[in-house]
Amino acid sequence: MSQTRMMSGIEAATNVIIGYVLAVLMQLLIFPAVGLDLSLRQAMQIGVAFTACSLIRSYALRRVFNRLRG
Repeated sequence: MSQTRMMSGIEAATNVIIGYVLAVLMQLLIFPAVGLDLSLRQAMQIGVAFTACSLIRSYALRRVFNRLRG
């Protein structure tokens, strides 16, 4: 069974949202443990950068693998 475009969009959006929340939470937990203190706002800003990098990486890899598949 193939996935509809709508469900693919919902899956992608859910993945991005969960990834963003995890990035922020992990920063708030890990950064202080290594001596880096940051505010929630700073963690959210860094989370946006991590999320953007993840989206670009995911898109590029998908395109490469689609090209390899032929």
